[in-house]
Amino acid sequence: MAGNLCGQPITLDINVFIRAVISRDRSEFWSWPNVPPRTNNPSADCIGILNDAEEFSLYLSPHVLTNLERVLIDQDGGLGWPAVVARQYTEVLREIAYGNGGGVIEPVVSVSDCLVDYEDNRILELALASGSFLIISTDKHLLDMSPWRGTPIITPADFVFRVSAMRQAKRA
Repeated sequence: MAGNLCGQPITLDINVFIRAVISRDRSEFWSWPNVPPRTNNPSADCIGILNDAEEFSLYLSPHVLTNLERVLIDQDGGLGWPAVVARQYTEVLREIAYGNGGGVIEPVVSVSDCLVDYEDNRILELALASGSFLIISTDKHLLDMSPWRGTPIITPADFVFRVSAMRQAKRA
């Protein structure tokens, strides 16, 4: 299990990273929303929360980063980004992970609990390796598995709503 310096470990599914930037200008990779207030992009808000490094630590794996770049670059089924821009985005995510007490780790235990989607098992492996107390995803297969081995799997919107409410309550 990975160490934790700043906050509770969190695992984000690749779809959250993609949705966070799908409607954003690529120059905004260096700037993420401060929550509260919430924006109309819960996935970007999730990254903003993790960038704050207050309560949570982001964990990534080499597989997640490689697959994220592949989806961003792919001309046929992906977003068709230039490779250099996709790499800049994954570098920003690495900086967020290391900057908030998380990091990039290589899971050593294989998981095959999701019979429908091989890639979902890679997310579960990362959550297990990092000791994540939450998995954030928009994937129905993962959401239907919640709680997975005692770990809740929630949507970005649910995560952002809860964190926003918690932060507002602390300020009151």
